[in-house]
Amino acid sequence: MASFSHADEPVCRQTGDPENPLLSKDGDIILGGMFSFHTSWKDRKDTYMHKPLPLQCTSLNFRDFQFAQSMLFAIEEINNSTDLLPGVSLGYKIYDTCGSIARSVGVTLALANGKEIVSVPSKTPCTRPAYVQAIIGETSSSPTIAIGTVIGPFYVPVISHFATCACLSDKTKYPSFLRTIPSDYYQSRALAHLVKYFGWTWVGAIRTNNDYGNNGMATFTETAQQLDICLEYSVSFFRTDPYVKIQKIIDIIKASTSKVIVAFLSRADLNVLIHEFSRHNLSGYQWVGSESWIFDSQTAAIDKHHILDGAIGLSIPKAHVSGLREFMLDVKPLNSINNELFTEFWESLFSCKFKGLKSTAEAVRECTGHEDLTGVQNSLIDMSLMPIFNNVYKGVYAVAHALHNILNCNKTCNNNMQLDHFTILQHILKIHFKTKEGDEVYFNENGDPAAKYEIINWQPRENSTVEFVTVGLYDTSLFPEKQLNLQNKSFIWTRNSKQVPVSVCSEKCPPGTRKVLQKGRPVCCYDCLRCAEGEISNVTDSVTCVRCPPEFWSNERRDACIKKEAVFLSYEEIMGALLTAASLLGACMTIGVMFIFFKYRKTSIVKANNSELSFLLLFSLTLCFLCSLTFIGQPSDWSCMLRHVAFGITFVLCISCLQGKTMVVLMAFRATLPGSNVMKWFGPAQQRLCVTGFTLIQVLICIIWLTTSPPFPFKNFKEFKDKIILECALGSAVGFWAVLGYIGLLAILCFIFAFLARKLPDNFNEAKFITFSMLIFCAVWITFIPAYVSSPGKFSVAVEIFAILASSFGLLICIFMPKCYIILLKPEKNTKKNMMGKKAPHSL
Repeated sequence: MASFSHADEPVCRQTGDPENPLLSKDGDIILGGMFSFHTSWKDRKDTYMHKPLPLQCTSLNFRDFQFAQSMLFAIEEINNSTDLLPGVSLGYKIYDTCGSIARSVGVTLALANGKEIVSVPSKTPCTRPAYVQAIIGETSSSPTIAIGTVIGPFYVPVISHFATCACLSDKTKYPSFLRTIPSDYYQSRALAHLVKYFGWTWVGAIRTNNDYGNNGMATFTETAQQLDICLEYSVSFFRTDPYVKIQKIIDIIKASTSKVIVAFLSRADLNVLIHEFSRHNLSGYQWVGSESWIFDSQTAAIDKHHILDGAIGLSIPKAHVSGLREFMLDVKPLNSINNELFTEFWESLFSCKFKGLKSTAEAVRECTGHEDLTGVQNSLIDMSLMPIFNNVYKGVYAVAHALHNILNCNKTCNNNMQLDHFTILQHILKIHFKTKEGDEVYFNENGDPAAKYEIINWQPRENSTVEFVTVGLYDTSLFPEKQLNLQNKSFIWTRNSKQVPVSVCSEKCPPGTRKVLQKGRPVCCYDCLRCAEGEISNVTDSVTCVRCPPEFWSNERRDACIKKEAVFLSYEEIMGALLTAASLLGACMTIGVMFIFFKYRKTSIVKANNSELSFLLLFSLTLCFLCSLTFIGQPSDWSCMLRHVAFGITFVLCISCLQGKTMVVLMAFRATLPGSNVMKWFGPAQQRLCVTGFTLIQVLICIIWLTTSPPFPFKNFKEFKDKIILECALGSAVGFWAVLGYIGLLAILCFIFAFLARKLPDNFNEAKFITFSMLIFCAVWITFIPAYVSSPGKFSVAVEIFAILASSFGLLICIFMPKCYIILLKPEKNTKKNMMGKKAPHSL
């Protein structure tokens, strides 16, 4: 508004061209309405040399015409009601915005200020009460954003029936905006969950290039990323874009590998694209749609080549407003309200023109004004958008209920109360009522209703029609895991298929593999690599392989850990059985020799070789053979300690006996020399003491070893990847090598003494046989060390057993087999005379 003076009378009048309502009616309280009765306008070239002309709107839009009718129906119903606003009549001022944001802003100012010239006293601000108490509209988000920005600071309530942009929930920017349709924030998230439900992780996206499409797709993209859904492409489009933009979109779709297209498009934009997609035969894609087009029969009618067949998406729950259909089809009263609009509407509906009237209808048939609506196949008689009509209806009733409360209406209303926009806004936010059809109407703190959607599936029928089948529900008021609820109904997908289409960049990685991202590509594109040995993945699409616990190993498929095979030298396997047999054979042979020696104990050869030490040696050799059995079988605490201790003590006992024998032979020779008195220092008692002393030293070493750090059972996981080697850990390596070292020391001393006594004058000199046996013993144990260290697992135990058996057999065969040969096969040599011999002694 601006202030101007004519003579002495100050007046207020609006600057610019006045905006006139397309439909209007007086009443006690006026409601504003803003709808796009036309979808476009004529181009004009402004030179700025003259004042620009007003927009000339073209292309009558039956959809928004129906929205306006819904508003008129609600107002008429309220005015005829005795329960709601009794005694108060509602009027309306409904404007045509022509789909122009600029015109929407101008209409907003007109609704707020009016167009009358107002006289005001001198020096008084040029102000007056607002023209309307609330505004119903707009249909789309972008003009609604402009309206909310302009009118928001004045707190004039704006209630939209179809503006879904999530941005409008921001009360700091749009404090007076409310709506009866859910925010796209919920729809976008619901679409992402729907896509995820069917396993589509690789999709394309097309959006309307305005606030509705851009904001909706932004929320969808954010949610999709959280759900591991990737967008192969995301393109924007607006119906006024040049053809080259459409061609670029078609090229992108053709070059893509995804088979699902998420279309966050307005109906008008999709209708433009459908024609071009049909020309290029872009069929076979699964479409996922937003509420703006998914249940629109007009869009289905345009889709002649069935591009959208099988589409799935979200829609506002079905609704019914009794009496509304009949009201909409009875358009003749429009003739009395706005003759010009009625004329344009009638000519567009019947493709005719009235005689003598200037008309834009391209038809030759003359209109009579009495044509029959029942035979018209037009979107006017299509009630598929009844949920949106219901949203307009609920918006008008929300304002009426708020006014009812403010005016303290009972049987009558307080008409003298001054209405305030902020008060009306507060009361609208607080209302909670049910319509005559039972629909609950209320708003949250952001001015949004509860978000509930039906899931719609386009199912083609025989006569080239499409049926919008409700196949599920999405309700944000429920727990997250229960919000998406698909009914047990048969779906029809693209190309009339009953099979759910597949749209993934990479197939799912089965258990036993892990995902490895492809360089430079989205996270949905990956390769499946088999898990390494010892690692598993037991879920589909695992990003990592988990290493099995130490006692387990991966199976062949790498999807489960199985217990590793426990490996030890057992009696059941061939090697263990052979070693056991050799051990028992050696023990039996030793016992046999012992029996022979006992039977022939009074013969010369037995007496000459110190029978007491011989029997002790045979006993110790028997223990040596038998101690090897402790190395076979699963290691335990007692077997680990027993095997090393028994081995160490029995071998020391054995070598101590040989040491005693050797020293006896050597000392006996020394005793025959003149003046020698050495035998009295090495008699039987001294021999026993020597054997006992040597053995006790080994016993002491073993005791120290067992008390400080004894051998113990040990599971070796390092030798073999897929097996557990059960072995005996040495505990203290010093103790083990002390036992072996002591045995080795005695063996070397015994070898030296035997070597010195090998040529003594005796026909059967035992020392040379002891020399051979010690030579074999030392050779076996010297080769044992590297073989033991380098042999893996149970083979190291087998090497140790073999060394024990080889050295024991060496002692048994070298020392006792020659004697047994003479005793059993050459008894004539088993005489004292033959034992003494006749040869001269050799010098040492």
